[in-house]
Amino acid sequence: MSEVRRVLHIFGRLGLGGAESRTMDLYRRIDRTVIQFDFLVHTQEEEFYDAEAQALGARIYRVPRFNGRNLLTYRRALQQLFETHRGTWSAVHGHMTSTAAFYLPIARRNGVPLTIAHARSAGVDPGFKGFVTRLLRLPLSWRGFCDLRLACTREAGISVFGRRRMEAGDVLLWPNAIDLSQYHADRDAGERMRAAFGIPDGVLVIGHVGSFRYAKNHEYLLRICAALKAQGTDVRLLLIGDGERRGQIEALSEELGIRPQTIFAGNRGDVADCLQAVDVFVFPSRYEGLPGSVIEAQASGLPCLISDRISTEVDITALVERRSIDEDPAQWAGRILALRSGGSREIGSAQIREQLRAAGYDVDEQAGRLQEIYQRGK
Repeated sequence: MSEVRRVLHIFGRLGLGGAESRTMDLYRRIDRTVIQFDFLVHTQEEEFYDAEAQALGARIYRVPRFNGRNLLTYRRALQQLFETHRGTWSAVHGHMTSTAAFYLPIARRNGVPLTIAHARSAGVDPGFKGFVTRLLRLPLSWRGFCDLRLACTREAGISVFGRRRMEAGDVLLWPNAIDLSQYHADRDAGERMRAAFGIPDGVLVIGHVGSFRYAKNHEYLLRICAALKAQGTDVRLLLIGDGERRGQIEALSEELGIRPQTIFAGNRGDVADCLQAVDVFVFPSRYEGLPGSVIEAQASGLPCLISDRISTEVDITALVERRSIDEDPAQWAGRILALRSGGSREIGSAQIREQLRAAGYDVDEQAGRLQEIYQRGK
């Protein structure tokens, strides 16, 4: 029997983010007698997926979070890690592109045969933080910098690796596949979750899944909810996720007078069931890579109203409709009322999942492709 190949995945943390969730979906599906995952994270705190990853056989390594002032400390920690574990990993798969220019060369110098940079976002935050992020990513566009470049969408590939690398065919498009078996229309689950959240029958439920950060544009979501309330609609805004801006968003919900209508559900492991409580999935992001939550919503049979700034690769089914976030939120509110489903979501559910599978969003098929990449070393 051949030796198991270990692959080190690099993240900021193993929380309930999109990239982390998609990687854990792959980890559950990959043949772990052939490929095993390890994780390098930039936090000392235990996160949502830590225990499950370790139960599946992963080892979790920790280094300090790079903050711009601790470059020497950060590089020293990386060097020590890869030097100490020389010969352990067949590949390093970097999902954290802001510091990949540091850790991928160190991995390569310490004998890792396959280095991978994975672009998952098509934008950066405004101001100085965004400027620094773009600067740190510059080396990723250099010829020969890493062995393989992956991107969830064309826009993400251009944003992280540059248009020249994208047009030269040096970037492999890699959809954010999901576990399609978990997502389907389920009326009973919807009724159960509405009861759990204290939502009365007949109330319009707007759903959103995403971390509380600038890109997700929660402020706009709140203003849509406020517009619906002002029109006399009995509405609830179900927000699944957590993050650094949650406190600001809670304060804004109070300011707009919609705190009783806003459900801050936090990070949850039952997102598939939570989506069944939703009438319309709304996603007004300022920028994205390829949001897996929009794929999950489609697989659940939900009408999806999304920002026109999100990559068109997410438009897999007829359930997706786009609007500009430059519009008045009241216009989104009016469209949500029109999209509110009055029929059975079970109709066409199997066909929707087949469309998603054909577009490359089936995690089982993607796990097989990824295993081949790790095994052949390219």
